Amino acid sequence: MNTTEQELMKYIEEEDVKFIRLTFCDMYGVQKNISIQRSELARAFEKGIGIDASYIDGFGGDYGKDIWLHPEPDTVTILPWRPEHGKVVRMFCTLTYADGTPIETDTRALLRQAVRYANTKGLRFHFKSEMQFYLFKTDDNGESTGVPYDNAGYMDIAPLDKGENVRREICLTLEQMGIKPESSHHEAGPGQNQIDFCYADPVTAADNTVTFLSVVRTMAAKNGLYADFSPKPLKDKAGSALHITISVKSNAGDDVTDSAIAGILHNIAGMTVFLNPTAGSFLRFGQHKAPKYITWSENNRAQLVSIRFNESGSRCAQLRSPDPEANPYLAYALMIYAVLDGIEQERPLAQPVDEDFWLSQGEKEEPERLPDNLEKARMEAKKSHLIQQFIPPSVIRLYCEN
Repeated sequence: MNTTEQELMKYIEEEDVKFIRLTFCDMYGVQKNISIQRSELARAFEKGIGIDASYIDGFGGDYGKDIWLHPEPDTVTILPWRPEHGKVVRMFCTLTYADGTPIETDTRALLRQAVRYANTKGLRFHFKSEMQFYLFKTDDNGESTGVPYDNAGYMDIAPLDKGENVRREICLTLEQMGIKPESSHHEAGPGQNQIDFCYADPVTAADNTVTFLSVVRTMAAKNGLYADFSPKPLKDKAGSALHITISVKSNAGDDVTDSAIAGILHNIAGMTVFLNPTAGSFLRFGQHKAPKYITWSENNRAQLVSIRFNESGSRCAQLRSPDPEANPYLAYALMIYAVLDGIEQERPLAQPVDEDFWLSQGEKEEPERLPDNLEKARMEAKKSHLIQQFIPPSVIRLYCEN
């Protein structure tokens, strides 16, 4: 909804909205919120709403000052699963300290900064994501049993696929919130599902990803299920990924896709700890078509970067290493900076790898590998020029130290 503060105040009055959830994310992309009543909204717009951030990752500890939430009216959306009378809406917020100083660890602001920087270079970005997750049965307390909801496989249909009605509810709920899913289907693992999104500008795309996580968990719980977004919930089954497709357009009309891919490949090792932030993230690599090597392909979807085409037929690049525990704001910001690096430094693009390397190695030299554990990923981030240049030291420290 593209609206002003005054229009929003009128909308809230007319739609019988009683509660406003002011939403933001911690350092790791986990959604947080505080609920205010509509009588407090004018104050929120004028001065912000102060909260104690001492227990929030990235804002606590040494950074444990009070922070102020400043709601953005154009991000308002109804939460459809809440009561029809006395409705609840949600707005994303900009974060500052009491004196108005921006918060260094506000990753949504870091993404906005990356977008502004790209615009000064004459480049415009759009993202779309494919998010995978598992549905598990729950016990009497609503906790996950670790037992998949079904035993279906890739793109199976009912009755093998028991998740189709849950995915339907998720997609309909997202549409009610102004988010357009592109497609949905059963994935390769038992109880594993995937929902794809349409392209959006970087901040909107990241907001949509955060919203999606909340909607999936809510709809799963409503159906007596547990939604698991961890990268490798079942040892011998397919892991879950956050595949990110990036579309970049030059104001000059140049096709910069090759340079974009080259920049991502050149910088991916240093970016990995932010795209794969947990020890479990690395259990997925090299298994069930998850990438292992720093390679790209025009035709093989199992490589780290593969070519896609958008609605207008333009070439785009899909990065396949991130997983759902990544903070989308950080992930998209890093991808923007990596693309800019590839273009500005005129990085050469390696030859594509169209075959599965581990099946047809022969006499070929093994390509460079992605970091294969969390400690290696942390070390790569610490020595990455791109990371040191664009990511605040406090953010690097939080991701790279135990």
